[in-house]
Amino acid sequence: MNLFSELTIGKKTLKNRIIMAPMTRCRAVEGNCANDLMAVYYAQRASAGLIITEATQISPLGIGYLATPGIYTDAQIDGWRKVTTAVHKKGGLIYLQLWHVGRVSHSSFLQGKLPVAPSAVKIDGKHYTPEGMQPYEIPRALQVHEIHEIVTEYAQAATNAIEAGFDGVEIHGANGYLIDQFIKDGSNKRTDAYGGSIENRSRFLFDVLSAVCDAIGCERTALRLSPSGTFNSMTDIDPTEDFKYICKKLNDYDLAYLHIIDALEEDIKHGANVVELQVLRDAYKGVLITNGEYDKARGNEAIENDLADAVSYGTLYISNPDLPKRFETDAPLAPADPHTFYTHDEKGYIDYKTI
Repeated sequence: MNLFSELTIGKKTLKNRIIMAPMTRCRAVEGNCANDLMAVYYAQRASAGLIITEATQISPLGIGYLATPGIYTDAQIDGWRKVTTAVHKKGGLIYLQLWHVGRVSHSSFLQGKLPVAPSAVKIDGKHYTPEGMQPYEIPRALQVHEIHEIVTEYAQAATNAIEAGFDGVEIHGANGYLIDQFIKDGSNKRTDAYGGSIENRSRFLFDVLSAVCDAIGCERTALRLSPSGTFNSMTDIDPTEDFKYICKKLNDYDLAYLHIIDALEEDIKHGANVVELQVLRDAYKGVLITNGEYDKARGNEAIENDLADAVSYGTLYISNPDLPKRFETDAPLAPADPHTFYTHDEKGYIDYKTI
């Protein structure tokens, strides 16, 4: 097995194991809708075994960044349908990543309301908001009935995604956003059924997973986690044991796949408690996708050594829309321009060349 082998996830067969990772690109238009530009961008990358879209908010309270798309209105469903139609016409498969940022927001996004989180613990530093750079605010701790409402919003968002033509959804449980905020003890100080032990801190995750599986089927449901992640001020005393517990419990769900972000250089620089991929691979028995500063050689090595079943690539897919072909032919890889990662037009978005 290598990056060019087929792989079955759920009821779909991927033509290769080179996955396009989810990446925020800030090209959504009025109403947080996907548009024609985004349809071109994703269709250009349809040779990926699977495209995972940029994170997409499940509700107005879930937004935390400018020009990011949603999946909770009819207009948003219609916008995304343009994308899925374009990708499917090119023979691609595409999953929508479902997102609630939790405390990684600001009242200027939320009509003056405070961001929500498991606990009233703020992020360090400042955030780019509609009012410019602003300090992060102390979030409001969610009440239990509100947690249940958000679980329902995840299920509805998944249903909307299928209506929009997606092949499945990936639940964003990584990078310091709401689900990750519940899992990790640095951000979850609750003393009720959603805090304390890892069984309680992961309860929200499993509530969401169960609701989404009930709505669209486990075979169309996936999950992304960042066990070693420090982004957005995330810390955890014992992530290895916490995420071993989660991975073992995930075996009760017949998910399409589990997507793990390895410890990144930035995480290690910030003192991450590194969780080894092998530990999670041993605990989880389903399809596992890994991500994190991989190149072709390291990706093939991970698959050949049975550390993962597939590898997702982020920045390389920005500047190399035909990444599988370049890998296959050992063609040079084009560098990406970080200055256009989060701008709002076609430059640095759909103007990278293919070979």
